Amino acid sequence: QVQLVESGGGLVQAGGSLRLSCVASRSIFRRNTMGWYRQASGNQRELVASISDGGSTNYADSVKGRFTISRDNAKNTAYLQMTALKPEDTAVYYCNSLLNARLGASWGQGTQVTVSS
Repeated sequence: QVQLVESGGGLVQAGGSLRLSCVASRSIFRRNTMGWYRQASGNQRELVASISDGGSTNYADSVKGRFTISRDNAKNTAYLQMTALKPEDTAVYYCNSLLNARLGASWGQGTQVTVSS
């Protein structure tokens, strides 16, 4: 049963923007801190941004000032607005609750972001 569906990825030139969306099941989303993660080829998955149920946000240094995470609690949806994209942002992007990630729970299929130079 799919509980996380990411979308919005694509191919973009350096300096461009993309907006990712993640629809989660209510059990994953509600009252949990949600995170956007990414995994580049040959690398481990890393957390790039997180947002608490109350809207507090945190960002990895590599994306601070360029990415913005948000959430719509009524829609069980998290977003990642990405601007000033760089080739090193190329990766498959996933969302999940931080709790699920720590527990090793399942992930969605992710969405591919490719930034050309």
